[in-house]
Amino acid sequence: MNTLEIQNLHVSIDGKPILKGVDLIVRENEVHALMGPNGNGKSTLLAAIMGHPKYEVTEGKVLLNGEDVLAMEVDQRAKAGLFLGMQYPQEINGVTISDFMKAALNTRSEKPIPLFSFIRTLDKAIQKVEMKSEIAHRYVNEGFSGGEKKRNEIIQMMLLKPKIAMLDEIDSGLDVDAIKVVARVLNEQIEESKMGTLIVSHYDRFYQLVQPTHAHVFIHGKIVVSGDRELVTKVDEQGYDWLKELG
Repeated sequence: MNTLEIQNLHVSIDGKPILKGVDLIVRENEVHALMGPNGNGKSTLLAAIMGHPKYEVTEGKVLLNGEDVLAMEVDQRAKAGLFLGMQYPQEINGVTISDFMKAALNTRSEKPIPLFSFIRTLDKAIQKVEMKSEIAHRYVNEGFSGGEKKRNEIIQMMLLKPKIAMLDEIDSGLDVDAIKVVARVLNEQIEESKMGTLIVSHYDRFYQLVQPTHAHVFIHGKIVVSGDRELVTKVDEQGYDWLKELG
C-alpha cells in the first residue's frame, strides 16, 4: 500500500519557523482535506514535501513507502511518485506543453514513450479537462487564464499518475463548470489508480464534489484537530475562531 508518512516535521523560511511539528499519514485511496486560515502552514507543508529550496526542514521525517523523501532531489521525489499541483503555476516561455510532458514522462521510463502513444494519451487528457486540443502546442501556462493553468496542472497529474498527489488550491480561479470538470477527473483518477490525495482548499463546495476521507485544520503551523467530512462542514459553518485557542 502506497503511504506518505510525515513525522514531527518542522520547517522554517529564512530562519522563521512555519511548521512546528506536523504528524500526518496519507495512504492510497485516501483524500485528506487540509484547511486553516491563510498563513498557517498548509502550502508550506506541500512545498517542503516536494523539496522547494525556499523551505528548510529543521526537524522530522517524510517517508514515501518507507523511503526517505528528504534525502531525494526534487526530480527524484517526482519519479518516486509525488506530485504537486501548484497554487500559482509558473509560465515557461519557449517550452510547449507537449514537449514538457513528453520529457517528464521519458524521465520516468526506461525507454522513450512512443510518439503516437504519447499523442493519444495527451489528447485524451486534454479532452477530459475540456480544453481545446491546440493547448498542447502552446507554451506552458503562457497567456493562460487562472482556470487554464489549474486545468493544465490536472493534465500533468493524469499523465504522471502519481502515488500521492498534493493539490494546493487547485479549485481557485475556476468557474462553477470548471470546478465540476476538475473534480470529476480527480475522482476518476483516485478510483482508477487508488492515488492518495492531499487537498488544500478553503471551499466546502469543492469538498462536496471530492469527498474527503480525512480532514485536518492547521493553526500556527500545527494540525490542531483532525476528523472526517463532518469537520469540513463544521468549519464551513462556524469558521476557525473556535479552534484558534488550540494553536
